[in-house]
Amino acid sequence: MPDLAALMDLFCLSEVCLLSDVIQHFVDEKLEFDSVYVYEDVKRSIDYVHKSGLLHRRILEEPAKYLVKSDGVVKLLRALKERGKRLFLLTNSPFPFVNGGMSYMFQEDAAQGESWRELFDVVIAHADKPNFYTSERPFRQYNFQRDVLAFNRVDKFQEHCVYYHGCLKSFIEITKWKGPEVLYLGDHLYSDLRGPSKAGWRTAAIIRELEREIGTQNEVTYRFQQAKYHFMHELLGRFHSMPLTGCRGNEKDLLMSLREERQNARAAMKAMFNPYFGSTFLTDTGKESAFSYNVQRYADVYTSKLENFLQQSSDAWLYTPFDVKILPHHIKVNPSSILKRYL
Repeated sequence: MPDLAALMDLFCLSEVCLLSDVIQHFVDEKLEFDSVYVYEDVKRSIDYVHKSGLLHRRILEEPAKYLVKSDGVVKLLRALKERGKRLFLLTNSPFPFVNGGMSYMFQEDAAQGESWRELFDVVIAHADKPNFYTSERPFRQYNFQRDVLAFNRVDKFQEHCVYYHGCLKSFIEITKWKGPEVLYLGDHLYSDLRGPSKAGWRTAAIIRELEREIGTQNEVTYRFQQAKYHFMHELLGRFHSMPLTGCRGNEKDLLMSLREERQNARAAMKAMFNPYFGSTFLTDTGKESAFSYNVQRYADVYTSKLENFLQQSSDAWLYTPFDVKILPHHIKVNPSSILKRYL
């Protein structure tokens, strides 16, 4: 729907909070407002904070407050490099911010005289994703010492250099990396993964919410409610097409009781995830959510953290089933086997 905005990553939480506060102010003050104007103004303000550099400067002033170090990520990148994998970094952020953040993340390496850029064969900043995947904008080499862009044509990527802008078409022509040979990782389905997926790259989605989802589904109370819901659903299915006009009173009461119990189980499962929105991956009826649907469309694999790939060999073959109705991490239970433990 054209009037709906997709808020798909962790950064969007602050955007949602700001939108909510502004709308709440209008409601409290009994002021009339148009929701489209509110969204556009908030979005414009957020864009300004980004493009002006205010946000980046504030983060780099106190990196420990805003950036979380991960030894696992550093270890993974080193392991991939040691195994002969070629790595590239593609980001919308300007290089001074990227360099400041990555230098903080790789602080121990910097103390030993090593730069984080030595791990990457190509570093591309100010990429303007998702337009990067469809435009034909040329690459510009970036001089990070003088903070200027070179005027010469970029027809190859030089070692440890930094590049701005560019497009997917030119990237493929320069690197000669074929689509299925590339695994691109990102945490935003639309800005990061949709374009590479359509271009034939393999894609991996980083979904932080996955850990909580799996933890909740492994709880005994959730599995019981899940089995109860499916059991009630199965019983109601046996009354399909039965005319209610000829039912006796106790039969109607039974049907209403089964529907109520199914609804109660559904509400209980939803509350275990989020009392307002429920599961990220499932609807109230146990079907895939819009987010889940797009994960299946644009991600070949998905995980909660980048360092989880340390548990796999760099040459591991990961199979993607095409006939799944729900995502692989969802727990499947046999209603009758679970209910026997409690009835």
